[in-house]
Amino acid sequence: MQIVADLLDATQQSGQEGIKTTALLTKANLSHSRLSKFLGNLTGAGLINKIEFDGKNTFVITSKGRQYLDSYMNFSSIAGSFGLEL
Repeated sequence: MQIVADLLDATQQSGQEGIKTTALLTKANLSHSRLSKFLGNLTGAGLINKIEFDGKNTFVITSKGRQYLDSYMNFSSIAGSFGLEL
């Protein structure tokens, strides 16, 4: 769940322009194959959109993805106030 939140957060921080695969690899510190699996799951769930242009992929967070990220951050904050780590 933390990796998903990190990927959504990095995508959200990139704004409307989106974030390229290479930048996500760097920020998430994942191998390309592992990142591809996560991105497939996130696009399949409708949390991010994949935009292909000139053979390069750019990812943009969806409103559903923002809602998921907000809910996760709230839950994480509440858990932290009880001394729990996610």
